[in-house]
This record gives sequence, C-alpha cells and structure tokens, in this order.
Amino acid sequence: MKPRIHPVSRPVVFRDRAGGVAFLTRSTADSEQRVEWEDGNTYPVVDVEISSASHPFYTGAGRVVDTAGRVEPSEMPHRADPGVLIRP
Repeated sequence: MKPRIHPVSRPVVFRDRAGGVAFLTRSTADSEQRVEWEDGNTYPVVDVEISSASHPFYTGAGRVVDTAGRVEPSEMPHRADPGVLIRP
C-alpha cells in the first residue's frame, strides 16, 4: 500500500439517537465530541438518526400505511394479481 494516501482508521462510538443505544467500532469518521466508554477510555462520538437498533427492517416493527391512512401489518401477504388467491 502506498503511504499517506489512506485515511486513518480509529475507534469511534456511533450513538443512535432514536434507539438510545451506542456502538463502538472502527471508522474513519471523526468528531469534536468525545464520550467515555464502558472500558474507561474516551472516544469520538458520532450521532446518527437511525441504525440497526431502531430501523423497522431490523426490528421487525415495520408497517405499511396506504393512501386512505389505514395501517396494515407488514406480515400480511401481498397479492400481485387481485384474481389470485394466496393461502396462508
């Protein structure tokens, strides 16, 4: 690898604002804000709006809202053709 062309990778805490959880991982992202982690060290912290802890796809809490405003559970089978009967 060529020297001085790759970004510096460092431990960074990503904090999910919606889910209230934090992850310590390696990243090239940096921040002025610091947080003390469970191991007693301080790391840069990056606040994110959504992560796997709060995203409906990962949590299974997804719902579909149709144009009439009704909420339909995402577990319901969807029909490609209205004439085809889908059995559970």
